[in-house]
Amino acid sequence: MFVLWVSCQNEQKQVPDLIIHNAKIYTVDEDRSMYEAISIRDGKIIDLGTDESILTQTGEKTQLIDAEKAFVIPGFIEGHGHFSGLGQSLMNLNFLRSKSWDEIVAMVAEKVKESEKGEWIIGRGWHQEKWTETPDDHIHGYPRHFDLSEISPDNPVMLRHASGHGLLANAKAMEIAGVTPETPNPAGGEIVRDENGNAIGVFEERAMSIIRNAYNYYLQDQSDEQKLKEWYEGIALAQEECLENGVTSFQDAGAQFESLDRYREMAENAELDIRLWSMLRHSSEQMRGKLGDYRVIDAGNGFFTCRSIKSEVDGALGSFGAWLLESYEDKENFVGQNTTEISEVQAIAELAMQADMQLCVHAIGDRANREVLDIFESIYNQSDNKDLRWRIEHSQHLHTDDIPRFGQLGVIASMQGIHCTSDAPFVEKRLGYQRAREGAYPWRSIVDSGGLVTNGTDAPVEDINPIESYYATVTRKRIDNGFEFFPEQALTRDEALYSYTMANAYAAFEEEVKGSLEKNKYADITILSKNLITCSDEEILDTEILYTIVGGKVKYQKI
Repeated sequence: MFVLWVSCQNEQKQVPDLIIHNAKIYTVDEDRSMYEAISIRDGKIIDLGTDESILTQTGEKTQLIDAEKAFVIPGFIEGHGHFSGLGQSLMNLNFLRSKSWDEIVAMVAEKVKESEKGEWIIGRGWHQEKWTETPDDHIHGYPRHFDLSEISPDNPVMLRHASGHGLLANAKAMEIAGVTPETPNPAGGEIVRDENGNAIGVFEERAMSIIRNAYNYYLQDQSDEQKLKEWYEGIALAQEECLENGVTSFQDAGAQFESLDRYREMAENAELDIRLWSMLRHSSEQMRGKLGDYRVIDAGNGFFTCRSIKSEVDGALGSFGAWLLESYEDKENFVGQNTTEISEVQAIAELAMQADMQLCVHAIGDRANREVLDIFESIYNQSDNKDLRWRIEHSQHLHTDDIPRFGQLGVIASMQGIHCTSDAPFVEKRLGYQRAREGAYPWRSIVDSGGLVTNGTDAPVEDINPIESYYATVTRKRIDNGFEFFPEQALTRDEALYSYTMANAYAAFEEEVKGSLEKNKYADITILSKNLITCSDEEILDTEILYTIVGGKVKYQKI
């Protein structure tokens, strides 16, 4: 594959800046049209057609990309991730690929060697259910802190669970945070304890704030300039990671006022290389009277939008935080955590209606999803607007009675394909066979009942790689061992690609400008080495990102 600059006498008014030709272009438009070539000017698509018809438009300064029959699609849209969190994960210890507790301890030990005494060691990505072996000394699969404490006696350690809904702390971190056997569990959280009431080092859901507050106090010694420098470094890394993975737009699942101000400024200064769509995340009291200043659409020529609010009602299944209608199979008489009071979510919903903003609520367990659907239905019944497009983020575990409600209400199921296969080893252990089969990641059931399913990775909870999430969506198979999780709930190849492009655009009120390759839409394009519609299941995982193009500009090219 190569890029060529050509000279031509063609002086048409709409001379393209860029032409991609000799391609297999899958538009994801309503008719699923296929073309050989596409022309672009001023960041937007001006024409699609045969090589012969499009190449006649070539001008003196037109850049040509010979795709060599590669598969050209609308740029992947990450439907739910954490943008600054992705950047931070690339700067700290990352355990997403770690296979054992011993491996994690060894990584921390190496970090201790290069750290100054008293410096906090931060990491993320461990998941006790995904290790090849259970630690010898554990509670509910969680390791006790002793190994961490032994190798890091003078450096506090805080390691976030892969889900983001739990953390591990060593003795030094707990000492600084003032954790004792008498420390109470906060509402919506749990300090995991041994048989004698001593904390083992694991803090679930709202209990994480006990350790995080101690870490935040430590950060007060950093200058504002240093904090800001590190934040921008993380954003740069996050953008680079997105572009290398073919992601042209990112739906950021929760940012606070300060970050939103920075994103908008970056967009207006043309400093964003991907399009960012952010959800505002604050309490109802903090947002009251301020939403008018933060509802922003298409700042910086379409590179930043904030038109939604994020809330949550529960945690994650892996850390026993998903709020269930019935007890966990492997934790008797425990139904998970309601992390935000329903009255607070209701208050945020009312603010969203008043400010004409979407509401996006994190709900994973079947009880959590039912509570959110009830709130949405109550608000919808009071509204004349029948196109609110409110979203449930994750929608992972549903009671069968609630599955049709997504389509009936027009509620968007903002799901992540990779979560299914990533969590597959422990879902049945948590929920039992019947609940797992009927309601765990029920994409097929939601779509067949008229609902919309979107896709993403929840990065940095999972790797942002859309190819792996696409593979999970169409096969429901794990990559490492081929374990298949109720494949009857898989989506078709076309449905899965739609979920990563047009569905995400629609879920953000952006279907008129992105999500498909059509005239006058943004020229946000990903070029792939394999045809995701026709290649074998095994070949999907061999797919490489050849080009990532945003606004008609090549932002990444595989060398």
